[in-house]
Amino acid sequence: MAELKTKLTDASVEAFLAKIEDEKKRKDAQAVNALMRKVTGHEPKMWGDSIVGYGSYHYKYASGREGDWMLAGFSPRKQALTLYIMSGFEEYDELLAKLGKHTTGKSCLYIKKLEDVNLDVLRELVERSVAHMTKQSG
Repeated sequence: MAELKTKLTDASVEAFLAKIEDEKKRKDAQAVNALMRKVTGHEPKMWGDSIVGYGSYHYKYASGREGDWMLAGFSPRKQALTLYIMSGFEEYDELLAKLGKHTTGKSCLYIKKLEDVNLDVLRELVERSVAHMTKQSG
């Protein structure tokens, strides 16, 4: 069975964020870091070399594969700020409609600039996802 490539590391989140060359993207990443810390109540940790994660939960699939993953996280990618909303988006249509400019993948929320979205709605989306994942894994 393949092992996850992205794992929790001891790397410094502050050093990672400080190395973001684009000033606007760095400030957006720092703002998302502050929001995620407050919402999750967890200190940020590096997952792999480019994802900042908060908290963790244990999963086990019917196949027998199991492991640990972050409750929420983000990565300041070149194309967009990627937020990891681990519960997915099925239950959040009304929030996404009020969020502002974004796109989504299975569990990824892509935002070009933080100023393009409503931060209160973003905060609620993260809160609800973390609550869902905590309840589901607890």
